[in-house]
Amino acid sequence: MALGVVAGLVWGEGTKVVEPLGELFIRLLMMSAIPLVFFNLLAGLSALDDARRFGRLAGKVLLYFFLTTGVAVALGLTAASLLRPGEGMRLSAPVGEAVGDVPSLARILIEMVPSNIVDAFSSGRITQVVVFAVLLGLAGLGLPEAPKSLLARGYAAAADLLRRLVELILQTAPLGIGALAATTVGMHGPSIFGALGRFLVGVWLAQAVLAGLYAALVAAFVGDSPWRFLRRTGPLYATAAATCSSLASLVVAFDVAERRLGIPRRVYGFTLPLGTQLNKGGTAIMLGGVLLFTAQAAGVSFDAAALVSVGLIGLLLTTGSPGIPGGGLVVALVYVQAFQLPVEVAAIVGGVYRLVDVGNTTLNVMGDLVGTYIVAHSEGDVEMVNA
Repeated sequence: MALGVVAGLVWGEGTKVVEPLGELFIRLLMMSAIPLVFFNLLAGLSALDDARRFGRLAGKVLLYFFLTTGVAVALGLTAASLLRPGEGMRLSAPVGEAVGDVPSLARILIEMVPSNIVDAFSSGRITQVVVFAVLLGLAGLGLPEAPKSLLARGYAAAADLLRRLVELILQTAPLGIGALAATTVGMHGPSIFGALGRFLVGVWLAQAVLAGLYAALVAAFVGDSPWRFLRRTGPLYATAAATCSSLASLVVAFDVAERRLGIPRRVYGFTLPLGTQLNKGGTAIMLGGVLLFTAQAAGVSFDAAALVSVGLIGLLLTTGSPGIPGGGLVVALVYVQAFQLPVEVAAIVGGVYRLVDVGNTTLNVMGDLVGTYIVAHSEGDVEMVNA
């Protein structure tokens, strides 16, 4: 990205010659994004077979996931609304006009249900794909054990394959993001730096608030000291920050839950893998920030009803986000596209995404562990551990 920035400052609009490289990178990401979200969501829902066995445990942890992720989306939207980072790089009028009016809440809810799922896939209507995946996954839970197990393995295999594809595509990120940075800086000049700086500050502030909320939940529902909790669970956050992968951190999360918090395997063995798929508070903050960053740059504003729709769709999309480094950026592009906003603007965030992803992943795994701790305590399933 640094070379792209320098090129944009030196050659200005002459950097349009490398614009096709940036567009190709975006197309590669979008090519894999919708099927990745679809199969990731199905793979996560297939784990709800265990939820029916656990009954109250499943209900409690799913309610926790839903509420805390909803708060995280709201934090991301609030931070971006207050700091307004996208206003530092207003786009040209034709782009803003192409975006069109933001539909009402009622229209968005209606349009979330596909009349033709094949058309939804081919047209990139991600919200319709997500709704179809949810309904399909829930329908699968009612099948006999043999076909249900077969489908679960198939969904997991497809999700793994698509994660691998995204990992390969992200290896070209330096070239693609460099080209995007060059053309964007060439068009907008140094103002882009202030815009990205405000975006980062907004996301970091929202992340700090969410971390404080998690600590407060531990104190309120478990009676544990937040500082003691953070000290005992520190190895998990170090792993998450280093790998930027909630999946890679899962083994450490298991160890911390059992040996440092005294949570039995029958609880964490269900809630932590499920949380890795369905609960992503850090990613939710980033999604809200990226969407409003792009909307502000395009000159699009959202009324209160539309912001509710934005939050709802963001909540749904976090469940389809892969737990791999850079995976949240892929979902962010899908999120932006769902509102017909210019994805090339959102892709610029890729240049600073690592600075965001460290906090995203740390909060994702922290949220899973806090939820597991609270639910286990409410069920009387926490052993006293001296650590």
